[in-house]
Amino acid sequence: MNEPLAPLNLIVLVATVLFSWQGFKSERFLEQHLFSTTQILRGREYLRLITSGFLHADWIHLVFNMMSLFAFGAALEAACGAITYGAIYFASIVGGGLLSLVIHRHHDYRALGASGGVCGIIFAAIFLVHTRGIYIFPLPFAIPAWLYAIFFILFSYYGIRSSLGNVGHDAHLGGALVGLLTAAILHPMAIRAHLGLFAAIVILSVALLIHTCLNPLHLPAANPFTHAGRLALIARWRAWRSTRYERQRQTALEEDEQSLDALLDKISRQGINRLSASEKRRLDALSKRRRSQ
Repeated sequence: MNEPLAPLNLIVLVATVLFSWQGFKSERFLEQHLFSTTQILRGREYLRLITSGFLHADWIHLVFNMMSLFAFGAALEAACGAITYGAIYFASIVGGGLLSLVIHRHHDYRALGASGGVCGIIFAAIFLVHTRGIYIFPLPFAIPAWLYAIFFILFSYYGIRSSLGNVGHDAHLGGALVGLLTAAILHPMAIRAHLGLFAAIVILSVALLIHTCLNPLHLPAANPFTHAGRLALIARWRAWRSTRYERQRQTALEEDEQSLDALLDKISRQGINRLSASEKRRLDALSKRRRSQ
């Protein structure tokens, strides 16, 4: 008996390969669609949360993701339908992108890759499909699907810690969790049937996620149970607060400069008497602030 077809998975595969290939050929195309905290937050180019999931750094990155998507995506769509597949895949891509946005919101971070969506599909398929063993070249034997999933998430975490390639490794963890949550919402009974494994994967993912959020620079871990470790944690916390204060101060200065320029421009065009009372107070406050710097 023939296996049910998975047309949406095939469409996603082909679209990703074509989109990535265009990115390989055109640096401009790549820059227009990759994940960039600056362009998303300041430029409000929110579509990058999705388009970056169809780009890849190189052929190895693309092939690795597409092999995983082919293995798990087709089985998931065949068993649960295109709606479930689409909801999990695109929710995982967006969820992984949002996590990267939160972690890297204070600096210009750029990434690309479908790993967030792929990771969501992998973990959803483990619980919603009777997934068979997975062959990984060059191993001559299949490994259990759950072990493949653990390897995938640990490899993602290694990628975060080592800044391996221009790849959105942060999105792996976010995509995995969002994929699991989406699967749990759509098919809660399947999750309950494997509650132990579900809890183990969620706990591992959340633990790595918390460590990533608390230590976004991926510094060597400090042991809080030793005096030296506590001092290191305190020093990192103070450095983080100092950096955050300096960023806020710089942003406030830039906003003051823009406001002052706008007021001076109005004065040059219309005269100072055309300023409203609130604008005059604002001009006076900005002038005093500049003199005190």
